[in-house]
Amino acid sequence: MLPNRFETQRLILRPIAETDATAIFTGYARDPKVVRYLTWRAHQSLSETQVYIARCIATPTDNSRTYVLVGRAEGRVLGAFDLRRPEPYRLDCGYVLARAHWGCGLMTEALSEIVGWAMRQPLVWRIGAVCDVDNVASAHVMEKAGMQLEGVLRRSILHPNISPEPRDCFGYARTR
Repeated sequence: MLPNRFETQRLILRPIAETDATAIFTGYARDPKVVRYLTWRAHQSLSETQVYIARCIATPTDNSRTYVLVGRAEGRVLGAFDLRRPEPYRLDCGYVLARAHWGCGLMTEALSEIVGWAMRQPLVWRIGAVCDVDNVASAHVMEKAGMQLEGVLRRSILHPNISPEPRDCFGYARTR
């Protein structure tokens, strides 16, 4: 079972809720620069964000959970973090952060907390993530959170904001 909550010095990660729709839409989901390296296009309407949230909430929480990152200081939604357990021994993750908070170390803080938690779980042997080969900032976040580059996955992920064809991605992981 995935935890209901994570806490760091500056963040609270809690499950996404219907009431987060406006904050997500205005904070980052409609920003083309934020979603450039993501697997979805910028939301054009609040209803798109509401559909996304409904899908997240409908997913069984034993193997997948979407959290929002809430800043302790301002109490606002700053981003999201998706944690999945495709196998009992393995976790995969992905994340997004509002542009106004880039470069502050917040995502490194969140990812470090989750990687640390994962490595303390007796049945989890691996936590991994991928990023587009051009997404240098995300690669640095994973490295600073203690994940190691394992290689390049050729033509692995479709990033529709960059190309209609699958793109190469870096694969990162932390194992024990």
